[in-house]
Amino acid sequence: MGTLLEKISGPDDVKSLPEADLPLLAQEIREEMIRVLSGIGGHFGGGLGVVELTLALHRIFDTSRDRIVWDVGHQAYPHKMLTGRLGALPTIRQWNGLCGFPKREESLHDAFSAGHAGTSVSAALGMAEARDVLGDSYHVIAVIGDGSLTAGMAMEALNQAGSRKKKLLVILNDNNLSISENVGALSSYLARISADPVIDEVKRRTGALLRDIPVIGDQMARLARVAHGQVVGMISPPGQWFEEIGLSYVGPIDGHDLPFLIETLAAVKERPGPVLLHVRTVKGKGYAPAEKSPIAFHGVGPFDPETGAFRKKGGSLPTYTKIFGQSLIELAREMPELFAITAAMPEGTGLSDFSKLFPERFVDVGIAEQHAVTLAGGMAAQGLRPVVAIYSTFLQRAYDQVVHDICLQNLPVLFALDRGGLVGEDGPTHHGVFDISYLRHVPNMTLMAPKDENELRKMLWTALHLPGPVAIRYPRGEALGVPLDPGFAALPVGKAEMLRDGHDMIFLAYGSMVSVAMEASRILVGEGIDAGVVNMRFAKPLDTELLSELSRQTSLLVTVEEGSVMGGFGSAVLEWLAASDLLSRVRVRMVGIPDHYVEHGAPAILRESVGLTAPQLAELARKNLQTPVC
Repeated sequence: MGTLLEKISGPDDVKSLPEADLPLLAQEIREEMIRVLSGIGGHFGGGLGVVELTLALHRIFDTSRDRIVWDVGHQAYPHKMLTGRLGALPTIRQWNGLCGFPKREESLHDAFSAGHAGTSVSAALGMAEARDVLGDSYHVIAVIGDGSLTAGMAMEALNQAGSRKKKLLVILNDNNLSISENVGALSSYLARISADPVIDEVKRRTGALLRDIPVIGDQMARLARVAHGQVVGMISPPGQWFEEIGLSYVGPIDGHDLPFLIETLAAVKERPGPVLLHVRTVKGKGYAPAEKSPIAFHGVGPFDPETGAFRKKGGSLPTYTKIFGQSLIELAREMPELFAITAAMPEGTGLSDFSKLFPERFVDVGIAEQHAVTLAGGMAAQGLRPVVAIYSTFLQRAYDQVVHDICLQNLPVLFALDRGGLVGEDGPTHHGVFDISYLRHVPNMTLMAPKDENELRKMLWTALHLPGPVAIRYPRGEALGVPLDPGFAALPVGKAEMLRDGHDMIFLAYGSMVSVAMEASRILVGEGIDAGVVNMRFAKPLDTELLSELSRQTSLLVTVEEGSVMGGFGSAVLEWLAASDLLSRVRVRMVGIPDHYVEHGAPAILRESVGLTAPQLAELARKNLQTPVC
């Protein structure tokens, strides 16, 4: 750790440093990030890109009082380091360690918790409204990446900010990337602005010159602003769109020119009304491998800090994501009507290869999940078979579109829900634990979850031949390594698979929990308890015929799911048994995610924390078998 960085215990120490020392402090922050994250992994490139911006913000503003809202929060590591959490950086994203995103409960200096993109301007504008209603005077700043501007709510918030005229600073951190490459017309617009910064300087100097003319200066400046688009002619003035909706636009400026950043922030700090400051940065700045491969270095596992080479992980099995991507390519060759959609995550959802092989049947909509879903609805209404590949936690952002634009019209859209279950170090904003509950009660929806990668392939084929909407959830990480059948085959809809019969008790397992239930069964069988396992396959429709048989066969059913126990798969089983007057015959216990947010940490630790390990399932069954029925 550098000598200057060691002396920083909080933002006041940043303010007291001579300005000439700040570039060295920036270098030491980068060196410490490289040192720590090369060992434990974490979000990397975004933080390296905003080191100077973060220093300038803490130099000009007081985050014990002023409110800085970091969009998503991938880039907030330097902020954490400068606000009293430097020593805890090696714990980031670890169990009981620092959160990988801004978190209000963690620090006074984290104004708003984040994790999903596009929320910062809305939250910041809300804070500005509260400040004015309550008669306070603090500054409010939203730091939003260019990729996040594709989120519809970011546009809605900018529109409202321009209308409300509240004092608010929006900093657009423009690095041409969100996680993957940015897409869409807005990205192209920002690129044109960045390519021609001279125009803004002409605009600024012309306005200043006109304002210096006695008596008529302000009127002339206003007239020049109105006529500016016509005077410039074919050249698009920087930031004209932002100004047209009511924000004062400043920039673009170099986000790594620390003295100019400080000077600019000091100037815009006192401007009235909403201001948008356009800052250009380089994702991964200061670490050559990250600058060269910003997508690969967005979020990293352990790597060699000297070479940037990633260290090989222990496992060698393909991931569910990879199996999905490969399978979709095979299916696309057989089904010319298949179309793949992702929301800024072609790499994360396994669609990169698909996008290269079938560019005419692929679209990345950017961080615009609502649009992705209704876009798929329009395609399905006209005969295509769209597949929306999306993380479980991100589909939450398009819930109304799922209900209204897909399910109400019973359109054949397939939702491929990656990261179903506990995802680990990204924590509660990214755990996919609510999808079963929020999709199960929507009419016309079919829900599936595979026990392994071979069954995932069968479910994809089955889903693409059903007449209505389907969601398939599958977990993050490596699959089980089972052999893959050649070609594809359909599964009988709503039919479960008996893996091991049992007369003492039965585990009704869903998706990723089937293998865990099988291990729990082996433990119990070794103790002389006849414990069976059913791979339920479908949370909707349920295999009610099998449930009826099991309620007569055994005394205990234990439902197991890596999702919210409230309203989830287990609830569906209970509801049906109750409606069928079968609960008097069999005891039911539900195991899943309890009614609280699960924090960040290694997946194995998280599953143990909520009782989803084989020994814990065996113990639960053991205790319930020993307890007499009242």
